[in-house]
Amino acid sequence: MTQADTQATNDMIEQIEALGEKLGEARKSITAQFIGQDRVVELTLTALLCGGHGLLVGLPGLGKTRLVETLSTVMGMDGKRVQFTPDLMPADILGSEVLDTDATGARSFRFIEGPVFCQLLMADEINRASPRTQSALLQAMQEKTVTVAGQSRPLGKPFHVLATQNPIEQEGTYPLPEAQLDRFLVQIDIEYPDRATERDILIATTGEAEGQSIEVFTSGELLAAQKLLRRMPVGDSVVEMILDLVRAFRPDEDGVSKRVKETVAWGPGPRAAQALMLAVRARALLQGRLAPSAEDVIDMARPVLTHRMALNFAARARGDSLTALIDETAAALATPKVAVA
Repeated sequence: MTQADTQATNDMIEQIEALGEKLGEARKSITAQFIGQDRVVELTLTALLCGGHGLLVGLPGLGKTRLVETLSTVMGMDGKRVQFTPDLMPADILGSEVLDTDATGARSFRFIEGPVFCQLLMADEINRASPRTQSALLQAMQEKTVTVAGQSRPLGKPFHVLATQNPIEQEGTYPLPEAQLDRFLVQIDIEYPDRATERDILIATTGEAEGQSIEVFTSGELLAAQKLLRRMPVGDSVVEMILDLVRAFRPDEDGVSKRVKETVAWGPGPRAAQALMLAVRARALLQGRLAPSAEDVIDMARPVLTHRMALNFAARARGDSLTALIDETAAALATPKVAVA
């Protein structure tokens, strides 16, 4: 290794360590408003660090809206919120052209931007809107641009969507299609808080004053963090484990287990492997490490893969668990690698 290479490596290590400290400050600021739920905060920050989107799944009243609003403040992003309803139209999200008349009487079309023109969009109860309206976000989430009236218009930089879903209320909803689910980097399941956390929430939110979050990142610093994350090294063993894990859930793949063939209707595609590659780097970064390990792959398997695959009818009738299948398969793949390490 040349002296220039050594210096470049040392510089990257310093940048990663500095970013790790800054992320620690961000987590502390977030928990001033969003108490407890460390796992939820970690996964949401993972989505932002990877430049991706997050699907928040949880019952009403668990703080999903508060979390997104707090993230907007702490990460220095322009945030907007859209309440998805059955009568919401694509133009309500993207914007539309209106006919204007100036002082001379001349008429021309003027584009009025919709709420999607921001840096952090909260799509509240996204599955309550019709498929036509849901599809308005497909191009935005993948290409970070939207096309209106034949003209392509760039969105904010960075651009992230944090969508929420209620897992128990299905009446009057439209399940997200597979193509749109695949665009979410992670699915973030929000559970009930434990007793101690709920006690802290009760005391903190019913007093005269509540804790306040402060801005820790700017949007430019977040973009720089996303670029740095993609430069983090990933060992060959971790890359191979990611490939093994993703391909292990494709029922038509050669060599997959009999259980997967009998249980899984359709498995994750290449975008899942890309998401997992980025997510393990983000987890290592959030924990102050310079490179991801097999443990990171195990930990991120469920949030990355759950919404990218489905059980077949027979498995659902038996009451099989998709999350249990993911956990068991990831652990089985990791066992020899961890033992060697």
